[in-house]
Amino acid sequence: MADTIVGIFEETVAKHPDRAAARYRDGSDNWTKMTWTELSDRRLELASGLLALGLKPKERANILANTSIEWMIADLAIQSAGGETVPIYQSNLAHEVEYIVNDCGAAFVFAENAEQLAKLVEQRPKLANVRKVIVMDGAAGDPEWTIAWDDVVALGKEKLEENRAAIRERIAQVTAEDILTIIYTSGTTGKPKGVVLTHANMAYEVRASLDIGLLSEEKLELLFLPMAHVFAKLLQCIWLGVGQEIAIDADITRITQNLGEVKPAVVASVPRIFEKVYAKVVGGGLEAPGLKGRLFKWAVEVNDKYAQKMIAGEPVPFGLDVQLTLAKKLVFSKIQERLDEIFGGNLEFFISGGAPLPKKMAYFFANAGVTILEGYGLTETSAATCVNRPDKNKIGTVGPPLPGTEIKIADDGEILIRGPGVMREYYKREDATQEVLSPDGWFSTGDIGVVDADGYLKITDRKKDIIVTAGGKNVAPQNIESQLKSSNPLISQVMVYGDQRKYLSALVTLEPEATMKLAKENGVQGEYAAVTQSDAARAAVQESVDKVNASLARYETIKKFAILERDFEVGKELTPTLKVKRKACIEQYRSVLDGFYDEALVQ
Repeated sequence: MADTIVGIFEETVAKHPDRAAARYRDGSDNWTKMTWTELSDRRLELASGLLALGLKPKERANILANTSIEWMIADLAIQSAGGETVPIYQSNLAHEVEYIVNDCGAAFVFAENAEQLAKLVEQRPKLANVRKVIVMDGAAGDPEWTIAWDDVVALGKEKLEENRAAIRERIAQVTAEDILTIIYTSGTTGKPKGVVLTHANMAYEVRASLDIGLLSEEKLELLFLPMAHVFAKLLQCIWLGVGQEIAIDADITRITQNLGEVKPAVVASVPRIFEKVYAKVVGGGLEAPGLKGRLFKWAVEVNDKYAQKMIAGEPVPFGLDVQLTLAKKLVFSKIQERLDEIFGGNLEFFISGGAPLPKKMAYFFANAGVTILEGYGLTETSAATCVNRPDKNKIGTVGPPLPGTEIKIADDGEILIRGPGVMREYYKREDATQEVLSPDGWFSTGDIGVVDADGYLKITDRKKDIIVTAGGKNVAPQNIESQLKSSNPLISQVMVYGDQRKYLSALVTLEPEATMKLAKENGVQGEYAAVTQSDAARAAVQESVDKVNASLARYETIKKFAILERDFEVGKELTPTLKVKRKACIEQYRSVLDGFYDEALVQ
């Protein structure tokens, strides 16, 4: 296998020239297929256009766009022209876009549409290094600064024969140690840092994924994750190396529709998607009238008791084991039929990453016949450090490390990683790099965990997120948050608070659809915001808090909570991968949080 991603791609094209590489929605919203040869031809045309526009070797180009077939073509064209791709989330605000464009020194920017172009135009006086903006969908603006995608392709076709040799030379000049991409962290604790990943980093990930047999050419995959996230970048590189067909649609509002139409064998996702499916299935089951609803509630309770025993590493009592067997036959078999309909019927497994998967939820899906392989990694470790295997999936862990990667646990419980997937550096941040990367190659993850007897890693919390109460007790907030979210389909998001305080409190948001159902059932009048503040909503959340508190140590329990009038939003309280921005939440809701306590904050 080649040692660069563009080289790996060209090997796959040569191996499977006429096989379908991708399917995507066309202008009529119908699924269209593209072969590996067609994908290769289109990237060469665009690469020729980039050469004609003056892209130089090792120059950078941003892609400010949703995941799409055009995103893939643009990235491959940049690589084929000897450039380096720096993705930007399409949800980023104008000033955030300006920061990344300037920090990485991009000479070109691909902008998805007029909305994304407007962000660049707003910041244009500050974007002195940008020579050309390529508008992927729609008309260009100022001809001196912008150009339409179709015009770049037309220019590339016109110049292709004279540029073909130059493209071949530039591809040949790309080495394994060259920069493949700079991916900016989501910035939950300040300005994002640019993580420098080389071709060698991702080529290793591709080879390791092949070694463990995670994916194969026959397994059709659905991709909807944002390409500005390292998890999606990893999936793209594996696709280019394995050669399976991938279906691309970034619209998460029609995931269920896409699953039914595409019928994938593999889907990679962040836990939030599983939480939404769980909430929908459980919410619907609990609302069933009469015996059916009571039976469903009993089955969920049995699952939760079983999961609690498994999580604690305790033996499952014979009686509970019998109940679970009965619950699988009477209830979970029906849930499996429903999930088969939702997931398309061909699903072999999900891959979950980007954040912890609530354990009770993982057991729920497992008992319903759905395999979720949880993995672990960071942007700084090229996304995949550990992953469970289809033939040995240990729920509650993120699996063993990939072949060639080492893991050890520091004295304070922090997970340390060394291997070919570890980043080169933080771009232009030598001090920050030295803080996390030791001279002998060990990367400090900031996560707390343990390795079991089988070599499987278990994540217990984020080191920086650990709450230290006024009494000196250490509390892992993510565990409590996960339990609360999985305890009730009504609950959408939770942020536990209490650093240097006498007790813990929480901010809670509600699922809009479940909230309006609650209103109807309880005769509550008003719109969503008003219903969230109703006695019925508070009583429902209090019941969940009491249930979760009963399983926690006294110092871990939630004493007070507030239900917010709106759900958390990407760009405000959530990162693009739907993780809570704790610092942003604390700053935004400081008055609410302070109101929980009658004592001054301990300093």
